[in-house]
Amino acid sequence: MKRLVYFLLSMFLVFGLLLTNGGISYSAENPIVIGAPLATAFLYGWDAERGIKLAAEEINAQGGVNVGGKKRPFKVEVIDTRDLEPGVPVSEALLAVEKLILEKKADFLIGGPVRSEAALAAMDLLSKHKKISIVTTGTLTPLYNKRVADNYDKYKYCFRNSNTSLNMMNEFVTLLEDMKKTFGFNKAYIMVQDVEHARKGGEFMKKGLTDKGWQVIDMKIYPTGNTDYSLGLTEAKNKGAQILFIWMDMPESAVLLKQWSDMKVKALPLGFVCAAEQPGFWKATGGKGEYLIVNVCNGGNAPAKITPWTMKFVEAYKKRWGLEPEGYGTSSSYMAVYQLKYAIEKAGSLDPDKVINALETLDFMGVYGRMRFDKSHQIIPSFDPKEGAVTCIFQWQAGKRIQIFPPKVAEGKIMLPPWMK
Repeated sequence: MKRLVYFLLSMFLVFGLLLTNGGISYSAENPIVIGAPLATAFLYGWDAERGIKLAAEEINAQGGVNVGGKKRPFKVEVIDTRDLEPGVPVSEALLAVEKLILEKKADFLIGGPVRSEAALAAMDLLSKHKKISIVTTGTLTPLYNKRVADNYDKYKYCFRNSNTSLNMMNEFVTLLEDMKKTFGFNKAYIMVQDVEHARKGGEFMKKGLTDKGWQVIDMKIYPTGNTDYSLGLTEAKNKGAQILFIWMDMPESAVLLKQWSDMKVKALPLGFVCAAEQPGFWKATGGKGEYLIVNVCNGGNAPAKITPWTMKFVEAYKKRWGLEPEGYGTSSSYMAVYQLKYAIEKAGSLDPDKVINALETLDFMGVYGRMRFDKSHQIIPSFDPKEGAVTCIFQWQAGKRIQIFPPKVAEGKIMLPPWMK
């Protein structure tokens, strides 16, 4: 009988030790719920989901989040917003956000909605329910953080740790000015998708290049799901374009690159092209996307040695999911979970106001550079990872994604197709 009592006591002590760590108790029964509203059938949804889950798994494996002396794990709940599907109304994404908050009892949101129009509409829901959200993928419109700046008390719950279309234009214009010096280019043709962030991106690009003395031949707008770009490519070819600027997040944009290659258009394709971000793009196009230059918004969305954390993330992602990070939304979604962890621990609480204050004052070196928010809750960008969040602009070269911009983290130089030499 005594042996049984000693055994039970020892097991109780062992169990108690497992649930404590340096005086910090661990409560697996009370997780912190991360709601992830994502377009799960599309790249910007599934890569964000994988990034979020990878970070949550890493943090949980290390004991979870220290909330005022108690260790609590993250639990990730994902609902499909469907906001990248043609013809699906914004209300569908709003319903997904509300379900995460009311049914899944999300404490915080990370990810989307993915489409800018849906994310802007969701800001009122976040304010109503006082739920902090870190947008990490898809939403590029500058209006998002502008709303926070213009009406802080209402929209203080809204953060974004990824890029904006306005900042991406600055990156592209800087890169193209470098190309003007190197190759003598000064004529561009713009092709964009008929969605807000792409239209705005095209307009910003047209103005930015015109202000720098470039000739912008035309800007064509294509409906989501379009599968023939031959007329625009023919016009670009006949009018002597040297740069083909593309802004599309639909998978059909791969057709554009195939047609460009088949037609041997003497204009280097460059832009924000969803289909070309993934490691599988090369095989899917039979190599016809070679020489395309793509902006994937944040470093770490393709392999590169930006900070000590970058390749650790890339390798961890490969080990967990069996392939390299696929594109925009991957590294930012992963980092958002760590930003949330650090902010909760700094606040010592899940109280929204305390966590908001902690997020506003965070400053650490992450996967794609120095991570800190400005007063509008937009991640601060930079061409230097020591100063801010850096982008990843890569070029497809011999089947690999080679980072070519910004210069401080570039791992290769721009190559031209043989028909442009």
